[in-house]
Amino acid sequence: MGSVTIVGLGPGPFGCLSLETWDVIRQAPKLLLRTAVHPTVEDLRSRGVDFTSYDSFYEQGEDFDSVYRAIADDVMEQARTADIVFAVPGSPMVAEKAVGLIREAAVAVGLPIVVLPGMSFFELLCNRLGIDPQQGITLVDALEVEALPKDLATGLVITQVFSPLVASELKLALMDRLPDEAPVVVARHLGLPDESVVRVPLFELDRQAGFDHLTSVYAPPAAVGSDRFELDPLVRVMARLRSPDGCPWDIEQTHATLRRYIIEEVYEVLEAIDEQDPTHLCEELGDLLLQIVFHARMAEEAGDFSMQDVVDTVTEKLIRRHPHVFGDISVQDAAEVIVNWDAIKRREKKEKAKSALDGVPQGLPALLRANKLQMKAAKVGFDWDDVAPVWDKVAEELAELRQSAASGNPSEIEDELGDVAFAVVNLGRFLGVETEVALNRANNKFSRRFRQVEEMLRHQGRKWQELDLTQMDELWIAVKAEEKKN
Repeated sequence: MGSVTIVGLGPGPFGCLSLETWDVIRQAPKLLLRTAVHPTVEDLRSRGVDFTSYDSFYEQGEDFDSVYRAIADDVMEQARTADIVFAVPGSPMVAEKAVGLIREAAVAVGLPIVVLPGMSFFELLCNRLGIDPQQGITLVDALEVEALPKDLATGLVITQVFSPLVASELKLALMDRLPDEAPVVVARHLGLPDESVVRVPLFELDRQAGFDHLTSVYAPPAAVGSDRFELDPLVRVMARLRSPDGCPWDIEQTHATLRRYIIEEVYEVLEAIDEQDPTHLCEELGDLLLQIVFHARMAEEAGDFSMQDVVDTVTEKLIRRHPHVFGDISVQDAAEVIVNWDAIKRREKKEKAKSALDGVPQGLPALLRANKLQMKAAKVGFDWDDVAPVWDKVAEELAELRQSAASGNPSEIEDELGDVAFAVVNLGRFLGVETEVALNRANNKFSRRFRQVEEMLRHQGRKWQELDLTQMDELWIAVKAEEKKN
């Protein structure tokens, strides 16, 4: 059994070879080059170094992966009976798939293998551009850019931009994550006499000349990102859950079956807001966002729209309805903002509304729907001028409810109780309080205090059945007093 020593030919100039690498190449019993298309190779020829290259493999392979695998297989075959030196452009450990394949195969069969460190184009690129890799760099082949996360926050160094066609495809892939005018750097023949480092806007990337195997592209961190807001991690997880081999429960859901969950998540968000607990609020907002992504995923599967469409639509709407921020319109206060907002909404409607109350969903919780209906009516002038008559209306409805209760007619009682609730919603509107939110807060408060009373009973070793109403009320008052003190 022989052995394999892997070395790098450096970024181009012969002077970038290490002394150790040059000694190994000079004394190699059998030197194999992944490719002879490299500036250093001419220096090897001029110094009388014999070698064999694998350039013919590139003409036979269907793609680069198959070429690299074929090269690795041949290197391993020759190394079974001889000591082999395998040389690659740049550094063996930077963007060299064939080296990775050879190392895996050698370890698997116990073949001795040594990989010598070397200089790659990357060191020269960092030097020319004055960048520190510690700030974050992602190194990727030009044909693999589309596989990167679109929210990647590091700078990008893209290798193997060897033709105008590859540059054009790279430009399109980068435009999915960068603004068209994002500055990028095209670097060619680093360290050689005809070295070129050119800064151009992204949309001009493929208009440059001289693309070859020694061309790379750099996009700085400030340019990495997009005006488009995306939720890739969550969207990918949801797509996996909805895939044929995903979660059976998630696969069975429809827009209709998820209705109850999105309502529940909204109320849990409200509870977290009332608790003034940022951690809990963050968690509940995530749960609510999950429901939105869930619906968007089902819509995408049906060919209706995607999550990106949802984000783009609401973003465009916000910009369109805030001309005082994104346009040249001036406003004096928040009230004028609302007036403009309503006017823009009316212009956006393609059909004239049949009723001033149109646009209030019937599926809203009753208190919330009552508030929406009253606000719609108020916009056309169907409203009181101040809060005084609203107080009177609440008192009037309470009196009518009391009369109905005395009559014992269930239908009439229900009707009058609804009128009381509707009047209270109106009062809340004049007082600047959302009744749905207020009632939800009252529910949470009752639940919290009731549980505290239960805890007091457990601590005292007593049961509900042992207390009369007066004793229960005393415990309730004690809990309220403790809350106020805290």
